[in-house]
Amino acid sequence: MAKALPARTVKTMLSDGEEIALLDVRETGQYADGHPFFAVPLAYSRLEMEIERLVPRRSVRVVLMDDGDGVAERAAKRAEGLGFTDVAIMEGGAPAWKAAGFTLFDGVNLPSKTFGELVEIERHTPRISADDLVAMQKRGDDLVIVDGRTWAEYQKFNIPGGISCPNGELPLRIDAIAPDPKTRIVVNCAGRTRSIIGAQTLIDLGVPNEVVALENGTQGWFLAGYEVQRGASKKYPQPSLSAEKLAERRRRAATHAARCGVHAVTTSDVRAWLADPRRTTYLLDVRTAEEVAAQPVAGFVHAPGGQLQQATDQWVGVKGGRIVLLDGEGIRAPMVAAWLRQLGHEACVLEDRENAAAISAAIPADRWPRGPEMLKARATELHVVTPQGLSALLWSGGGVALDLRSSQDYRDGHIPGSVWASRPRLAKSVPDVAQPVILIADSPEMAAAASLDLTELGAREISKLAGGAKAWQADGQKMNTTPDSPPDQDRIDFVFHTHQRHDGNVEAARAYLAWEVDLVARLDDQERGVFRIAGH
Repeated sequence: MAKALPARTVKTMLSDGEEIALLDVRETGQYADGHPFFAVPLAYSRLEMEIERLVPRRSVRVVLMDDGDGVAERAAKRAEGLGFTDVAIMEGGAPAWKAAGFTLFDGVNLPSKTFGELVEIERHTPRISADDLVAMQKRGDDLVIVDGRTWAEYQKFNIPGGISCPNGELPLRIDAIAPDPKTRIVVNCAGRTRSIIGAQTLIDLGVPNEVVALENGTQGWFLAGYEVQRGASKKYPQPSLSAEKLAERRRRAATHAARCGVHAVTTSDVRAWLADPRRTTYLLDVRTAEEVAAQPVAGFVHAPGGQLQQATDQWVGVKGGRIVLLDGEGIRAPMVAAWLRQLGHEACVLEDRENAAAISAAIPADRWPRGPEMLKARATELHVVTPQGLSALLWSGGGVALDLRSSQDYRDGHIPGSVWASRPRLAKSVPDVAQPVILIADSPEMAAAASLDLTELGAREISKLAGGAKAWQADGQKMNTTPDSPPDQDRIDFVFHTHQRHDGNVEAARAYLAWEVDLVARLDDQERGVFRIAGH
């Protein structure tokens, strides 16, 4: 049974030199409203699907945090059921952390975004304003605008004329984007972090071009009165490095990485690490999705380099664990590892990439995920209801349909008569567990996870809608739209943190940028102490 720990004890554990996973099991919206700096988001609604990826070693110290509402106790039971042996609950949850005098940070990806601000301060990363960029364009200056976000983010909106090239790809592809060393390179994102990190990446790599960050990204562009472009399709070209240039770029990347404390390791080293029961080792592949799909490496988890830098807590749940990075050419992995080292992680690069396939055989059996397969098996046990069958049940009042999709999806369109439900609060959605329950979910695994809780609540007849809401629509059935239901106060899955900053809301955009700039000032010594920004 999980032990209970006071907030002050947990705070001390975060810097005692031992590995620890502080997992916030509240839903995403609750997490974004305020959490400890080192807390990793793991919504209870997805716990079995994600915990073993975030925390691959089951004997590591795990501390679960909720809102003081009992969700952590349920999460602990699930984690222990998957084999985790050292699980604790933080007494009183987030309210107790605040009551102990510690800061609850709003927003997401706090360490990475705070780090970006520190990099700008300490490295003096050059920047230009939106007005500066427009003036350059009007003069006809030789420049290229590179968008360091993901392809999906770029397509939603971008600086006019910009080219999509996620930050992790910049070291490999910048020569094809800006082959002339006289071309000025302007790196942008939606706000500040990836503009700063992308520009500094190229500067650290030693490209001959002048490189600058676009101050405040697309939001700064919008606030200056300029229109963003939507639906753009300029994507990074294939690398154009000659064999000689490729070798030189590898040397530059390796030199910079070594200066930041990154070591190259061999397959033998990694296999020995995986056999160590006292340490956690992450195996992450920073190549593009297309490369990974064409040539997957067993045992390695895909973590696009740019996003790994920007949102490390989406892949790494254990503070103090080792991180081994793999790429396809020896340029991207060292540059990403250099940033991770400066972020405070023990990151290294696999040197003999050609032998990477041999690593998976050394992964201990107890480190392979069990949760997803367990949920898949349970999903097959659930009774299946067709759209026509669900329609008849709802018409006759013979059951309750619970929509487990996001609150935004429910608002945008849901099955008439269905009730929006979140896994942590299922008891409120089904006051009468004697009636049949039909689950509407985006995946069978989501339905299976909720069914575990419903069974413990006493529900005996649990079914799932075959194909979910999409199947209902494909069957020609009606969907209802409710812009105000569920009400905002119930939407614990929705991130309200300046959420309108990309929707033309000037105040939200300004508030977000001010929030980013202010992050550094909110750190205490423990939080600030993890960063190791390398001087040049």
